[in-house]
Parts: sequence; structure tokens; C-alpha cells
Amino acid sequence: MIGGGRIQLNGWQQAAVAVGSAVGALLDPRRADLIAALGETTGKHAFERVVERMKKSPEGRALLLERPRVISAQVGHAWDLPANTFGAAYASFMGSRNFSPDDRPPVRFMETEELAYVAMRAREVHDFWHTLFGLPTNLIGESALKVIEFEQMYLPMCLMSVVGGTARFTEKQRKSFFQHYFPWAVRAGLQSTDLMCVYYEKHFHEDLEDVRRKWGITPAPAAPNQDVP
Repeated sequence: MIGGGRIQLNGWQQAAVAVGSAVGALLDPRRADLIAALGETTGKHAFERVVERMKKSPEGRALLLERPRVISAQVGHAWDLPANTFGAAYASFMGSRNFSPDDRPPVRFMETEELAYVAMRAREVHDFWHTLFGLPTNLIGESALKVIEFEQMYLPMCLMSVVGGTARFTEKQRKSFFQHYFPWAVRAGLQSTDLMCVYYEKHFHEDLEDVRRKWGITPAPAAPNQDVP
């Protein structure tokens, strides 16, 4: 089972959890558990479509069969790879922010083990995408990545997160986001390969720029004003 015990909800209960999670996440965007619950209770159909796409891809099928986890026990070797590699770039991203791959909240509201795994996988590859797209973890960077995640998975939670994030922007941040990051993120999400069908761990040893080219990834542009927080 992925994380803690799953909870079965009827339609009304799902709606109640979704609304409560949305309100709570808007009030406190740092509540990863609420954002996770929102994604699960509103994203079932989106995750079902992701599963179908994964079944049509060799790497996607391998992921569904082997169900690798992005946890310290399975990705710790990235910290020992040469500096030019994707794995080393991911380790640097995590280490520079004192992040742990073990910090993701468990999946609780998915009906099947397969859907639960895919929901967990989407949660766990988030930092791979930060690394590949060269996005910071500030409000602008997270909002831009949510645009890409929406383009890739069509999760309603991603769209809601973008709306909620941009509502908290300063005027300076809003101008930077909509002039530079948003147009790029829309293009980047559409131009990239199906990123949920990539077995990232098997490419850790490859050159970062090579995997970016292979997967059609265009790193984020540098905003003209670098001091936007």
C-alpha cells in the first residue's frame, strides 16, 4: 500500500473533503496534506487517464509493474553520481534546500492500489520536474510548475493552485509571472514528452542536458529582474 491506510469516500464526502481542503490550502498554502487531499478528491478521472497513457508506454508499463518509490532508500545513490548527471542535479536541488524525498504525505483517497500509486508517483516526481525545468521553489517557481503539471496531467488541483498562487503575488511578481514564466510554462508543458511515463531513476546516470533534449524539456527563462522573490 502507498503510505497510510486509504479511506473510502462517497460522492458527498469527497465533495466535502475537496471543499474543505481547498479552503484550508488557500488559507495556508504550506499545508501539503491539504493540497494532497485536494488533488486526490478532485483528480480521479485525470489520474485514470494518466494510467491509460502509462499502459501504452514501455517505461510507463515498467513503472506500473515495478512501482518504484522516490524515497531515500531508492534514490540515495544520486548523491554519488558525477556532477554533470541528472541524478547529481536532483541531489544538488534537494540538498541545497534541505529537502528530503521522504517528506511527501501518503495517498489516502484513491479507490485502487494502481490509482494510489500513480497519485503518489505524481507527487514524488515533482522535485525531478523542478530540477529538469530549472525552476526555483519560490511562489513564482511553484506556480509555473503547476502550469506544466496541469498541461501534463489536467489535474484540477493544479489549476486551482495557479489561481491561488497568483492571487498572493505582489504586483511585481504578477508582472514577472505573466510576462515571462506563464507563456513559457504553457509551451514547456505541451512540448515535453509525457513526463508521467518516464522512469527517471533509470536515467540518473545520464547527462542532464542530454535528458532534457531527449524529453523535449526547455528550462525556465531567466526573468529580466532577478530579485523578484
